[in-house]
Amino acid sequence: MSMTGARARRLRPLPLPSLRRARAAAFSVVLLAAAAPLLALGTAQPAAAQPAAAQAAVARPAAAQPAAALGNGLALTPQMGFNDWNAYGCNVSESLIKSTAQAMHTNGMQAAGYSYVNIDDCWMTRNRDSAGRLVADPAKFPDGIKGTADYVHSLGLKLGIYEDAGTATCAGYPGSLGHETTDAQSFASWGVDYLKYDNCNSTGAPARARYTAMRDALAATGRPILYSLCNWGQDNVWTWGADVGNSWRTTGDINASFSSMLSIFHSNVGLASYAGPGHWNDPDMLEVGNGSLTATESRSEFSLWAEMAAPLIAGTNIPSASADTLSTLTNSRVIAVDQDPLGKQGVMVSSSGGRDVLAKPLAGGDVSVALFNETGSTATITTSAAAIGKTGASAYTLTDLWSGASSTTSGTISASVPAHGTVMYRVAGGTSGGGGAGVTGALHAVGAGKCLDVPNSSRTAGTQAVIWSCNGGANQTWTNSASHQLTVYSGADQRCLDVYDNQTGAGTKVEIWQCNGQANQQWTLNADGTVTGVQSGLCLTVAGGATADGALAELGTCNGSAAQQWKLG
Repeated sequence: MSMTGARARRLRPLPLPSLRRARAAAFSVVLLAAAAPLLALGTAQPAAAQPAAAQAAVARPAAAQPAAALGNGLALTPQMGFNDWNAYGCNVSESLIKSTAQAMHTNGMQAAGYSYVNIDDCWMTRNRDSAGRLVADPAKFPDGIKGTADYVHSLGLKLGIYEDAGTATCAGYPGSLGHETTDAQSFASWGVDYLKYDNCNSTGAPARARYTAMRDALAATGRPILYSLCNWGQDNVWTWGADVGNSWRTTGDINASFSSMLSIFHSNVGLASYAGPGHWNDPDMLEVGNGSLTATESRSEFSLWAEMAAPLIAGTNIPSASADTLSTLTNSRVIAVDQDPLGKQGVMVSSSGGRDVLAKPLAGGDVSVALFNETGSTATITTSAAAIGKTGASAYTLTDLWSGASSTTSGTISASVPAHGTVMYRVAGGTSGGGGAGVTGALHAVGAGKCLDVPNSSRTAGTQAVIWSCNGGANQTWTNSASHQLTVYSGADQRCLDVYDNQTGAGTKVEIWQCNGQANQQWTLNADGTVTGVQSGLCLTVAGGATADGALAELGTCNGSAAQQWKLG
């Protein structure tokens, strides 16, 4: 496809249709005119603004470095808890929240680390009171939110609540746009510990301004309230979310199907560089135990969310959950990966034919590996200790995180994985270097005796990389990040080694582009001297095996030739 102005690219998977947002559309038209004064938050509504999905189709996400962390001391590991929306929709009530809290208290979930019991939309009356305050629906919450919070707190758990950064919630109840201070004060006075803040009926006001207004209002109350941004992955929220909230949704709403889970996984997995203690990518609530998901698919969702250091927010009927559902939700070995204090999101080491390998470095030097089979039939998935950043041992210990079985290997990590299934290993032994993560220096083209180079020290996105006589310049100095990016330059000038247009074929040019966390900017430095693209599985290659200054860099089918041999540092 040809685009004018900005180069076309393969898109992140589009969010699946959302019942919540479809319902909200009916309210948006009515509320736009009435909401105009509220745009004083920041800037006027942009004229003829394109929807986020349309903007994404025209241009790559703007370059941005991850923002500084919010620093409220919360969510130093990803939050764990329950939210009622996936299982109950608008049918929320005090009795539901209390019975869920009691079940979590007794069924092992609280002991496993689940601490938040979160109320979603539809908890309030249709109108504010005469003082402009939100009012809990007395038919649903006869003891009010304060009474409900007191009960939840008596069990040693915490209460979460829902609001919206617009004029109305997604179900049409009063939103918080323009009422941030009043609503934050209400939440704090009720004993709320967590706010999920949605994105319906925004009136076109800039997302960052709307979410920042509530951040500041929450901080002013003096009560620690975990702040969960729910703007569906729009506006490149991962580039600014850490400065505003403790987590941010990276996609549209999930539903209880394998296809939905798979789409969201692919959208979230490339954003590892933006996550860390206190600020997490959020691929949405868990559907474990819901809908058409099989037990195998539920375990895959739980495994992948843990490997991606995602919030673990259960969304099923907890009091009636099956033994199998509870067994999945309370697997202590998998939860330990999600809650690991190092706070690294796992990255894709390889992906080919629906067979994915993810690796997540853990505190103490272990590495968690997830072997995920997207296909409809059993498949053998294989990687190696070197590929996941483990070296220096004659044998490594593998602990299967679902069965608990332990084995040893000299380096090969492999399993027969059922259709739609995931095998997880915790790998111990040797040293962990993340495949050269953190190393900075020249990337030597061994066969040519030259270095990977950005011609003329260009910062222009789309400039094809070449090899050139090594000179120690900044345009030849590359850093292999913990997120498997190869970066050049620093600060606002930082660029990533990028595969043109997300293409995966041999001969595709390798260029520099603004860093955006996507899989076409992730590389694995292998022990055999090759550098492979995570998305394509192909090797970084000097075109035609040339050795002269200016020879182009491209993807090539891995063949063991000298043109595919590299050394960093």
